[in-house]
Amino acid sequence: MFEATLWHPVVLAAALQDRPLAVQLLETPLVLWRDSAGAVHAWTDRCPHRGARLSLGCVRGAQLECGYHGWRFDGAGRAVAVPALPGFVPPPSHRAATHDAIERYGLVWVRLAPGATDVPAFAAEADGRLRKVNCGPYDVATSAPRIVENFLDLAHFGFVHEGWLGARDRTAVDDYRVDPTPTGFLATACRAWQPVSSVHAQGGAMVEYTYEVNAPYTAVLTKVPDAATVPIDAFRESIALFVCPLAPETSRVWFRLAMNDFTSPDATLQAFQHTIFTQDQPVLESQWPRRLPVSDRAPVTELHCAADRSSAAYRRYLVQCRVTFGVC
Repeated sequence: MFEATLWHPVVLAAALQDRPLAVQLLETPLVLWRDSAGAVHAWTDRCPHRGARLSLGCVRGAQLECGYHGWRFDGAGRAVAVPALPGFVPPPSHRAATHDAIERYGLVWVRLAPGATDVPAFAAEADGRLRKVNCGPYDVATSAPRIVENFLDLAHFGFVHEGWLGARDRTAVDDYRVDPTPTGFLATACRAWQPVSSVHAQGGAMVEYTYEVNAPYTAVLTKVPDAATVPIDAFRESIALFVCPLAPETSRVWFRLAMNDFTSPDATLQAFQHTIFTQDQPVLESQWPRRLPVSDRAPVTELHCAADRSSAAYRRYLVQCRVTFGVC
């Protein structure tokens, strides 16, 4: 499965402390643990001895101990101790199933199978002039592609986010560009009039958006409002959407904000993002089918218009990538 070769976010890095943590990715139960040196490990959540969940065990220095019979495994997944047989030296075949894990953007990322791709890029991360804040997680009863497509959509602002990101009397979507990139596509010259474009807005403003899709379940938007409507000089904001596909119709969502605001409390910035996403969530969970229809074999067809240019590009991109998880 192509999706198994991609990096996916699974948990906030700060949530992984000194105990094993059970998570799920692509319908696969995983155990995450951090060894005494701080390194992160991701394994299938199953002890190879009798199939108990390793997440019920504990961390012993640089080893993970199963809570059922106390078998211990080193960071590479090799069994190194069997308490019932103190003199037994486990052979190399006695090992847990391990996966690649890495920390980036304040999250732990996992891939289930080797692949050539890197963790999706978030260009604003390298800009030291921008402050970074994570929001979430949000558990959503729909597929990861549905969530990404909603993130790319301009036409719903005046209805779902009325009084915030849009207004019913200013819903027209101007023409915009969508161009392919080596890792996905870029939508530019996207403009929307917004009553409250951000937590700093001091009145309505025309806001210019740029959207980038650089992985099947990741998207980044950059928004630049009219400078006269924001009290921060040269204000700019970049928001990354990172979606973990738990199951074909269940997802976990994080947002990572990057902005040149170093004074507002994290809670204030997170509250604004929370307001916006919880307006989206009921609509997302109402869509049927929950899996995004991209093929001729989908149970329904959906109508399209010129305002859906980025959505159409996203669906073509998923087909080109041969994504099967969360689509129909």
